[in-house]
Amino acid sequence: MGRNTRKRRTPLATKVIAGAAALAIGGGGLVWANFYASAHEKNGGQNVTRSGQVRVATINCPDVGQELTDVPREARRGVARELARLDRQITEAYSRLAETRQAQAGDASFVDNAILGPLKDKRRATLDRIDIDIKRAGGQGRDLGRFARCQGVPAEQPGGGDGGGQNDGGQNGGQDDGVGQDNGGQAGNGPVADDFIRIEDVQPGTRNLPNGLPANGDTGSTGSFTTECGTNENALRNSDNVIAAPGVSNGAQHQHDYVGNQANTAFASDEDLANGETTCQNQGDRSTYFWPVLRIQDGTQDIDQDQPGGGQDGNVGKIVAPTAAELTFVGNRTTDVVAMPRALRIITGDAKSFTNGLNNANTAWSCTGFEDRQVTDKYPICPEGSGVVRTTNFQSCWDGQNTDSANHRTHTAFVQQDGTCPNGFQAIPQLQVRLVYDNIPAPRIENGQVVNPFALDSFPEQLHKPITDHNDFINFFDENLMNEMVRCINNGQDCQ
Repeated sequence: MGRNTRKRRTPLATKVIAGAAALAIGGGGLVWANFYASAHEKNGGQNVTRSGQVRVATINCPDVGQELTDVPREARRGVARELARLDRQITEAYSRLAETRQAQAGDASFVDNAILGPLKDKRRATLDRIDIDIKRAGGQGRDLGRFARCQGVPAEQPGGGDGGGQNDGGQNGGQDDGVGQDNGGQAGNGPVADDFIRIEDVQPGTRNLPNGLPANGDTGSTGSFTTECGTNENALRNSDNVIAAPGVSNGAQHQHDYVGNQANTAFASDEDLANGETTCQNQGDRSTYFWPVLRIQDGTQDIDQDQPGGGQDGNVGKIVAPTAAELTFVGNRTTDVVAMPRALRIITGDAKSFTNGLNNANTAWSCTGFEDRQVTDKYPICPEGSGVVRTTNFQSCWDGQNTDSANHRTHTAFVQQDGTCPNGFQAIPQLQVRLVYDNIPAPRIENGQVVNPFALDSFPEQLHKPITDHNDFINFFDENLMNEMVRCINNGQDCQ
């Protein structure tokens, strides 16, 4: 059964995690695919997937969970277990990819035959079980077998991101980009130099994701409600996700920081959460707020270095909690807001954005003193005296009926460009989370390599890319406090 882990204050001795094998061939450098790299190249007018013919950096599998929008409620827990099994299968295949570089160098078909082929067979069997679970619960069967095939994502020349300038290390250019370097980092699993950019090189106003617009403005419901829940001083962490993988221990395969509700594990029921203790100053807020941890990769390790969600899943380095965690609910610039229902679940961002694409991505990285400059696919290198900032604006439109949905997304939506909610949705208070880290030393780029980087925890095959940042919330405000929040916001007051 999953347990919350409370981190010891003293890090364990430095140890290089064998499970995060270097992605290099014969010690040579690997040019990594950045977020915008394609898994295809033109060849004689046709798109040809490259796998065994070139070095493969990671594995891209269809995210089946996002496709399942009509799973009967009775089948959802069983389907969630099978979806978590699909994630573990990808992790196992990625580990084999990382451990067999010498064999890949000598056999152009090795990746297809020894890794992608067996992975497809395992996925097909799991997808068949999902289909059976859905049919048994009265749902309509689907041709899920078409999602069985995965692709190898080749290492390519990184391109420019959306940051408005090159990082100070420039392009990797085929040099050793940090793969396998002994910096206490991910030992080939990321991050790399091209994942970073000096915040001074980012142009103001260049964040280009369609998601995560602030819902509030100078009109409509202009108030706010702030809840003070600390910065996880209790060091309460686990690698579960009770929203996406209920009943599955280590369903996230990466550690989360928790503030607010202290009963959050994969096995917590709504009643467990409603009765859980809270770190929030106002005890009427028993909501749970959680996000992937950040780690400094300076050669030190943490308590989970040999554990699931930690070193076993390629997440290594010293975990750092935010020095500030600001949780604010705001209104809608076109209309009043209505109360959130009890146990409403919202996931924002996408832990698999590196391979899934931008559809659900919602990341904003910056530095204190430079917050008019935000980047989505880079980690910021902040100047001395400036801290790393992660900002998240949640979905703030609700379908008026459901506290969750089969894919954990379709029951809520972002505001549209004009501030209105989509047809059939109504405005609810928008949660805005601002996390500040004044305790992260700025990494350096030296000769195309990143020295002492930081990175967020991720699924192994997502290579710790900043675009995979995400944030989770489950509403357990008591009714009186939720009504007070709505009144404050709609009356233009600032309350806490």
